Amino acid sequence: MSVPTAPKQPADETENQIKSPDPRPGAPPEYSSSFVPGPPGPAIPLPAGYPGGLPMGYYGPHQPSTFPLYMQTGSICPIQYQPGKYPAPQLSAPVVWMPVPTPIPHCPPGLECLAQLDNIHVLQHFEPLEMITGFETNNRYDIKNNTGQMVYFVTEDTDDYTRNAYRTLRPFVLRVMDCMGREVMTMQRPFRCTCCCFCCPSARQELEVQCPPGVTIGFVAEHWNLCRAVYSLQNEKKEDMMGVLGPCSTYGCGSDSVFEILSLDGVSIIGSITRKWNGVLSAMSDADHFEIHFPLDLDVTMKAMIFGACFLIDFMYFESSPPQHSNIHHD
Repeated sequence: MSVPTAPKQPADETENQIKSPDPRPGAPPEYSSSFVPGPPGPAIPLPAGYPGGLPMGYYGPHQPSTFPLYMQTGSICPIQYQPGKYPAPQLSAPVVWMPVPTPIPHCPPGLECLAQLDNIHVLQHFEPLEMITGFETNNRYDIKNNTGQMVYFVTEDTDDYTRNAYRTLRPFVLRVMDCMGREVMTMQRPFRCTCCCFCCPSARQELEVQCPPGVTIGFVAEHWNLCRAVYSLQNEKKEDMMGVLGPCSTYGCGSDSVFEILSLDGVSIIGSITRKWNGVLSAMSDADHFEIHFPLDLDVTMKAMIFGACFLIDFMYFESSPPQHSNIHHD
């Protein structure tokens, strides 16, 4: 009895059928075994909704209702989802940055956004591990405008020993980054020994502001006062330009702490630095929220100095220190 066999085809045509590349991503390797194709089956009409030109299950750019069967995730092997079991994409909320304005004459590079604002919010990151273990970590801050857009990102650059040995008195370096990841401003606080007489100049706190990094534009200098926090905002020559006057009590529970920005003669109130009360979070953690107000037409370098004063105030009055390390403050 004769056995039906497939019709013979030319060798070159058979080879093309065997080695035809698979258009799917991550297709298995080509097989080189001797294979004889069988007779062609009956033609079946394409189902409705079939994306023409693509196999079933593949993403058609002109078919909005289709979803890619193979999702490229960066790994060698693609991930295949079952039909009808497509998971919802797990995407984090995008960070919206303030649009970068065009360069402004006589404005230090990187301060163009600050020049167009009359108030900013300084939001310190909450560190649960720091609150539980007492191990001091580098502070991080988000700087946002009134609409919630990111303006800058500030991170502390201090080694572990210095942070945990000196706590609130530690010297530090703060780096201000823009939306491109460029360091546009640097703030440095040197160490000041508090075991000296409280009225000694060497015991007073100071913050240097550089913009761009390496170019000093001014200083924030502390002045001794019996019951209030008093600072002066100075230019690069250490000449007083403005003053900062804090409240009688900076540790008020349940209310905001307002530090007024005064003119050089101390008569006019130019702006303010307000530490917002956040309820239990303010009492139990270092995650502070500051709101800074200044005139829109104020010189941008003075805006940067007010911005820097906010961080010195935060470290001196609102950066909590565990009781077991309180011996650092006294000799």
